[in-house]
Amino acid sequence: MSDLDVTELPRGRRAARPALKVDAPQLVTTKVGIEHQRRVLMVDLNNFASFPTLAIGLLVASLRNRGHEVQVICPLSHDVPAAFRERRETLLDHMKRRVHLSTFSPFLGIRDQLREIRSWWKERPHPIVLREVTKALDQKPDILLLSAYLQHFASIREISELARQRGIPVILGGPMFNLPDTVDAWRTLPGITAVVGSEADRDICPLVETACERGDLLQFAGVTLNDGRRGAAAGPLRNLDATPIPDFSDFPWDRYPVRIIPLMTGRGCQWDKCLFCSDVISASGRTFRTRSLDHVLLEMQEQARRYDTSNFLFLDLKLNSYSDMIRGIASEIQSYVQGAEWVGTVHVDLRRDNGLSRDDLRTAVRGGMRRISFGLETGSQRLLDLMQKGSSVEANEDFIRNAHEAGLSVRCTMFKGFPGETSEDMAATANFLEKHARYLDRVRFNEFSLLQDTPIFEALVSKSAETSPLEIKAVVEQRARAEYRHRAIETASYRREKSRALRAVYEINRRPLRAAARQFDGLM
Repeated sequence: MSDLDVTELPRGRRAARPALKVDAPQLVTTKVGIEHQRRVLMVDLNNFASFPTLAIGLLVASLRNRGHEVQVICPLSHDVPAAFRERRETLLDHMKRRVHLSTFSPFLGIRDQLREIRSWWKERPHPIVLREVTKALDQKPDILLLSAYLQHFASIREISELARQRGIPVILGGPMFNLPDTVDAWRTLPGITAVVGSEADRDICPLVETACERGDLLQFAGVTLNDGRRGAAAGPLRNLDATPIPDFSDFPWDRYPVRIIPLMTGRGCQWDKCLFCSDVISASGRTFRTRSLDHVLLEMQEQARRYDTSNFLFLDLKLNSYSDMIRGIASEIQSYVQGAEWVGTVHVDLRRDNGLSRDDLRTAVRGGMRRISFGLETGSQRLLDLMQKGSSVEANEDFIRNAHEAGLSVRCTMFKGFPGETSEDMAATANFLEKHARYLDRVRFNEFSLLQDTPIFEALVSKSAETSPLEIKAVVEQRARAEYRHRAIETASYRREKSRALRAVYEINRRPLRAAARQFDGLM
C-alpha cells in the first residue's frame, strides 16, 4: 500500500509485529552478470555534520542491489569541515544576522558585497575534496555520479572537468534539475554528459548502464544532454514501497556526535499551496505520495540493526501530510526499535484532523518524538493569508504551547520581506515571538527568497515594474532565484520592529536546547 490519497487509508492502521529476522523484498540483492558490472564513483558534496545523505544512500542501495561496484567519497571522512545547520548562538551570531538582514538603504550595497563574499567562501571547491576525487578518478571508474544542490556549482565545475580530462562520463542530478532554465545553466559545464531531473531511485541502474555503453540516455524521463536535447519530463515516482532501504555503510559513522538515521515516510506535501515554496516544485516534491506504515517501521528496524542506533530524523516536507502516519509511528515504533527517539517537521494546517492535537503530541512524546519543527513564517494573519500558508496565528499559538507542554523541543522557521509585508506585519511577528519565547527552543529567521517557478515568482515576473511590490534586479538561473530589492520595508518603522523581532530570536537561540532533545541539536 503506497502512493494513495489519504482518504483511502484506514484510520489507525496497526502494523503487524515483525519476526526477529526481517525478510523484506527490498533487502534482496539481485546480481547482474559479471560482464555487466560497472565501477561507479559517487561524490557527496552535502557534507552534513550529523547524519548521512539520504539521496546518496538510496542510489547506492539500488546500484549495489544490481551488482555494481560503488565507491562513495564523503568529505567528512577526509576531515573536510562539516556543516552544522544550527547551534546555540552567541552575540556574534546575532550581529551577523542583523547585518545579513539589514534594510537600511545606505548600507545595502555593503551588505550585498558581504553576502557575496560569504557565499564565495562557503561555496568554493575544497582542496581536499578535489584531491580525493582526483585520486579516485585516476583509478578509472566507468562513470562518475554527482548529486548537487545549487550552491555546489563551483565544485561541480572543477570535478566534472577532472572527469572530462580522463574521458569518464558524468551524470549530474539534484532536486531542482527538473527546472529547464536551471538545467540549461548547468548542462554546459565541461565534462557533464547529462543532467537528471527526476527521482532516480529505481531508474539509476539502467541509466548508469546505458551511459557507460554510450547509449541513448534520452529514453529516460527527466534527462537533459549537454547539447540541450531533452527527454520526456519525469513524473513523480509512484509505489514508494518499492524503493530500496538506503545503504549508509560508506559514511563515517565514527565521526558523527550521535548516530542518526535519516528517512522519509512520503514525498511532497498534502497542502501544496504556499506561494513561496520551492520544495513542492522540486523533482521529489511534486504531489504528495505516502509509503505504508509497515514499510516505514520495517526500514527503521532494519537500519537500527545495521547501524546500531535508535535515533531517527524524518526529512519529510510535512510529516503529518497523512495524519495516521505520525500517529502510527508514535504508537508502533517502540515495538520495532526499543528506545527509539525521533524528530521531524510538520505543517500546522487547519484540517479538522491534522495529527497535531494535544493528545497526538503527547502520544508522539511517549512514542519517542523529541523535537518538532514547523514553518511559522510570520506572526501576522494578514501575511499568512497573502502567502496562502493554510494556517492561522491562533492555531500556531495553540500548537506551540501544546507541543512544549507535551515535552517537545519546538523549532520554527520564519522570514522577512514577503511581497506586501509592512511594518505592522513585522510588529505582529515581534509581538508573537516575545509572547511565545518560553515555548520555543530555536528560531531560524531568514530573508525571503524569490525562487524560480514558484507561484509568487510567476506572479511577480508577470507584473510591470510599476505594479510589482519588488524591484527584480536579475534572475540567476544557476541558482534558480531572482535578486530583488524590496523598497517598502526600507523604512525606519520597519527597521525598529525588525530589530525587536531579531532580539527575541537571539534571546531564544542563545538558550541551551531542551535536555531531552540535545542529541538532535544542529539537525533542523
